[in-house]
Amino acid sequence: MTARSIRGVAATAMAGVLAAGAVACSAPGAGGEGGSGGKDSLVVGLANEPETLSPLLGYGKDGNSKVFDGLLRRDAAMKLRPALAAGLPKVTDDGRTYTFALRHGVKFSDGEPFTAKDVVFTYRTILDEKTNNAAKGELDAIDKVTAQGDDTVVFALKYPYAPFAERTVLPIVPEHVAKGQDVNTGSFNTAPVGTGPYVLTGWSKGEKLTFKANPGYWGGEPAVRKLTMAIIKDDDVRATRLRSGDLDGAILPPHLAKGFKGDKAKRTITAKTTDFRGVTLPTANEVTGDTAVRRALDLAVDREAMVDKLLEGAGRAGYGPVPTGSEWFAKGTERPHDLDRAKKLLDDAGWKPGGDGIREKDGRRAAFTLWFPAGDKLREEHALAFASDAKKAGIKAEVRSGTWEVIEPRMKDDAVLAGGGNPADPDFDLYNLLHSSLALDGFNNMAAYADADVDKALEEGRRSGDKAARKAAYDKVQRGLAGNPGYVFLTHVDHLYVMNDAWKDLTTQVEPHDHGLGAGPWWNVEDWQPKK
Repeated sequence: MTARSIRGVAATAMAGVLAAGAVACSAPGAGGEGGSGGKDSLVVGLANEPETLSPLLGYGKDGNSKVFDGLLRRDAAMKLRPALAAGLPKVTDDGRTYTFALRHGVKFSDGEPFTAKDVVFTYRTILDEKTNNAAKGELDAIDKVTAQGDDTVVFALKYPYAPFAERTVLPIVPEHVAKGQDVNTGSFNTAPVGTGPYVLTGWSKGEKLTFKANPGYWGGEPAVRKLTMAIIKDDDVRATRLRSGDLDGAILPPHLAKGFKGDKAKRTITAKTTDFRGVTLPTANEVTGDTAVRRALDLAVDREAMVDKLLEGAGRAGYGPVPTGSEWFAKGTERPHDLDRAKKLLDDAGWKPGGDGIREKDGRRAAFTLWFPAGDKLREEHALAFASDAKKAGIKAEVRSGTWEVIEPRMKDDAVLAGGGNPADPDFDLYNLLHSSLALDGFNNMAAYADADVDKALEEGRRSGDKAARKAAYDKVQRGLAGNPGYVFLTHVDHLYVMNDAWKDLTTQVEPHDHGLGAGPWWNVEDWQPKK
């Protein structure tokens, strides 16, 4: 779970029912556009709003940013394809040098040409210690980046880093616009200029972002010429707006998506994901810091029941950040629901049932606080199900809600119903989630998890250029996490989208935890064509 993935949710935490109502009263097309506004217009309802539109601060780092392009992009099968690069990189020096030849004739939306110096500027600025990009550690392998003329860029790495090419979907920023601004507070953060298929035309914070097709886009002007991203944090309001025709599509939880099954004008699209839900177990807390308690909770939860009841089958049981269907999953690390064994672990560790059924040890009750972000119904349901299962083992999890501003200062001692997941490479989740050097570094390693063997395996997996060696390293990480849980992972959640059935050949990618404008059926909206 990267810092950005959690911060993205933090940016969209509910302010309350009144705020949701205010959004409900303000149509995304208040300026003239709206749902079903024509074959060249699209309005989508999302729960998440970006904090910034600057790639220098993390926006669009996993691709599909709409305003920008990376050197590479991912297709529907998550295979890397050229974007601003003319082809895939040439890899030499035993995996330490990546050379990209750049596409000719590309211009930014202000008409200025794209060159190698823009690539160098983008990566150097992100890596600058003054830049507040919480995900810059994902570029740790870079030693230097240099331009060879206007049309070639060379990355020299400190060590062979097998997934480096996956990181070059990162959007490229124009030096002539962003240079000279304060990277953290400058106007580029809300008024970006890029080479992408769309140009931002407006941003009403908490309400909507509007875009128009870029007529000079190197890939051809999109058929969807007007795009609106309506920020609607409340699931029920989103469904109501979709049903009324105010939206053309929306992400919905399973129980609300099911309500559109009889609507012949709409279709439901399911995206597989690496999006997990899990509970952090802070090591500083005297209860959750006890390995026996952590192992007991890991066995006490009924994951399959959560998939059936909370997700209505739209997901899978989760045993770690890596989904069970992934080639990187360590088979044999599945933990079955075993309440009897959980109780025995607690008994053997000296946690004995008290008069009210809650266990005690050395005068301390087996109780802790579990937070979830207010307004997130799915996390609330997961938190309550976890608390119910924990209570059966004699452990009390007091469930509370709050904004991320309330939750973050309490993460050292209190548990959190967290989410995360990135499908591109296991390093992108596992390192930030588990490495001890990142304990409580923003929203990285929220549990302050520390295991020397896991640290070593994470470093081996990150630094090796050999896939078999990496698989062995990440198997060690997952086995270590099973034996010494820092989190109780619960489920991997499918994303469900309900769309007007007006466009041809809609597809999805395997989606990350973040599911805003860059994910969903509209991941490649610039390629859509209307049905005749």
